[in-house]
Amino acid sequence: MSVAGLKKQFYKASQLMSEKVGGAEGTKLDEDFKDLERKADITSKAISDVLCKTTEYLQPNPASRARLTMANTMSKMRGQVKSLGYPQAEGLLGECMLKYGRDMGEDTNFGGALVEMGEAMKRLAEVKDSLDIDVKQNFIDPFQTIVDKDLKDIQHHLKKLEGRRLDYDYKKKRQGKIADEELRMAMEKFEESRDAAETSMQNLLDTDVEQVSQLCALVESQLQFHKQSMQVLEELAGAMRERVNKAQSQPRQKRMPVSRPSIDYSDPEDSNGGWNPSAAAPPSYSSTAPSFNRASSRQKRNSADQPCCRALYDFEPENEGELGFNEGDVITLTNQIDDNWYEGSFRGQTGLFPCNYVEVMVPLR
Repeated sequence: MSVAGLKKQFYKASQLMSEKVGGAEGTKLDEDFKDLERKADITSKAISDVLCKTTEYLQPNPASRARLTMANTMSKMRGQVKSLGYPQAEGLLGECMLKYGRDMGEDTNFGGALVEMGEAMKRLAEVKDSLDIDVKQNFIDPFQTIVDKDLKDIQHHLKKLEGRRLDYDYKKKRQGKIADEELRMAMEKFEESRDAAETSMQNLLDTDVEQVSQLCALVESQLQFHKQSMQVLEELAGAMRERVNKAQSQPRQKRMPVSRPSIDYSDPEDSNGGWNPSAAAPPSYSSTAPSFNRASSRQKRNSADQPCCRALYDFEPENEGELGFNEGDVITLTNQIDDNWYEGSFRGQTGLFPCNYVEVMVPLR
């Protein structure tokens, strides 16, 4: 730095110290300039913050954004042209659904629905990627150009204006000790910087039409995104409704009860320690229960050896008046209707059940 440059820096530092510590007053800028500076400052903050929030709107996960930025930086350092895309949440959900749907099997109702929905979510991720590209090209890049050029120019001119003001005020305060020509040049440079700063701020404010146009482009991109998303979701909703209707129209397969094997200890010579699978087959019974007089069969028994039986299988009632139970439950016997049906009570309920579904523990008298 030259001697003249060092002197100028000293002048500016001295004047700044006098204003901050000594309370000296500097040259005041006119109200129009201050109003213009205030408007330009608000516009600059709005553009910067909207750009930041738009990026967060498109890529809401900060950890994913950080990883993506690092990966793209490493790719540029390695000379790789293609950059990685942001991992959309819809795509991650779709991959999860596809994985488990295929594991279950597309021939199953739930597995097929997972695969179908996973493919739809992958399509939604592609639509979201298109939104990212459109918003970047039509909104983020134009606004970023304003930040990189116009806002930096304004900051440069304002900083230069402040420096020249300090230099001019220092020399004006020492008028008589400073040559008139030097004072005149300082004043001209101050006015020149003020005009340049005012022009740059006015240029920013005059581009409001372009800025509104870029906001309009953002809205158009969002509108297109939601239209495409709605189309995908409407198709998916129709397919899901068809699956639900189809599943409801199909009769449910009744699960046959599986019993523990009964081991006959009466003939050990024929036993080799195993069991006969045919013993676990559920017995058949008549699905039509006979009619009977309930009043005569609900007499209370107070003796300790009350007739009862243990369930060998699960029994689900199919007709009114039947008593349901699970394997292993102990049912109180109240009456035997015929060779095929008992009447009993269990957990406060009374009804009929097939004889071959239970093993009598204490017989009826």
